[in-house]
Parts: sequence; C-alpha cells; structure tokens
Amino acid sequence: MKVVVLVSGGMDSVTALHWAAREHEVVAGLSFDYGSKHNHRELPFAALHCHALEVRHEVVKLDFMDRLFKSDLLKSGGEIPEGHYEAENMKQTVVPFRNGILLAVAAGFAESVGAEGLVIAAHSGDHAIYPDCREEFMRPMAEAIRSGTYVGIDLLRPFIAERKEGIAAIGAGLGIDFSRTWSCYKGGELHCGKCGTCVERKEAFALAGLNDPTVYESES
Repeated sequence: MKVVVLVSGGMDSVTALHWAAREHEVVAGLSFDYGSKHNHRELPFAALHCHALEVRHEVVKLDFMDRLFKSDLLKSGGEIPEGHYEAENMKQTVVPFRNGILLAVAAGFAESVGAEGLVIAAHSGDHAIYPDCREEFMRPMAEAIRSGTYVGIDLLRPFIAERKEGIAAIGAGLGIDFSRTWSCYKGGELHCGKCGTCVERKEAFALAGLNDPTVYESES
C-alpha cells in the first residue's frame, strides 16, 4: 500500500516511519509546524529520517494554531508542566483537536499524491491525557477519511494498543538510532529530563530494557 506517514521527529512517529517503510511503500513523510515550543527541535529529525529512507518530506505551517488555540505546549502558552506524563497537570499541554486538524490536512495531501493510506503513531500511553489519540476518536476519524476520499484512504494506527516501551522495542528492532529523535516539550538545547514527555521517554527505555541514548539536563 502507498502511504503517507505523519512524522514529527519524536520516538513514536520516527518508529512509525521506519515500520511503514518496511511494511508499505512510503510516498511521503508529512510534518507540521504549528507553533509548539519544541517544533524547531523535532522537525530536523523528521527530515533526517525521511532523507535516510529516501522519502519525500513536507512541512506544513499551521501558525494559526499558536495564535488562536490555548495550550501550554504552544509558544503563546504558559510554562511546560513537570512531572509524570499521566498527571493531571499534563492536560495543560493538550492542543485542542490537534490530531483532527493534522489528519484532515494529511488526508487531502495523501489523496493528492496518490496514497492509499495514512500512518499515525498514536499509542496507548497517550490515552490518559490526549482525547484525540484514543481509539474512540481514531475510529470515527478513520471512517470520515475513508468516506471523504475517492480512493477510500485507510487510517493506519499500528501502535494504538502499544505502550511507549513497546514502541521503543519495535524501533530498536528496526535499527533506529533514538538519539536522533526528540521528545522534550520545552525545546531547549538538551532534553530537560523533568517534563512529562522526558519522564515517559526515560520510562520507555527502562521498561524495554534498552540503553537510553538521550542526554538530559536532569537525571532525577
């Protein structure tokens, strides 16, 4: 199947890109610059992995989200909260209906480039905080994309039942260098080690029994 992969440059989407390259024909990797505090750290890794796989890479600018939406993940928002990724304060990092918007754009792009499927790396570790990463959202979104495109584009979500440590193990099996991925929501020179995504990243490698190649500002 010819597919387009949504690839941010994080662990999950990079693994999805490499998985798709093994299982399907990837016609493009699609990234979004929507004004998050860490877009500038993620996107170069998305480009790097697409280049390594000789896959077309496109970046779509959605700056209206930073201007109009409320989220501490965005440059226009407050400080990134610290703590466990399933903690209540991590809801501050939700960008309202982000995946709905990204998938709508991706569906139009996919049909335009002759793809038959979209790949998104949503996983079960996201379910506690992010409503648009849950299967309850993905299932009707998949139906809308299928019925709203002439070719009936499929929404593939290979990791929807996986936790992040499972994705780390899959990525390791695919030979991915995870030092060339980005997770930290703060978007500094190094991973902060304290925000929810850094905590989740650390846990994933530990639970998968893998060496964590990430350099963190704080190891606590």
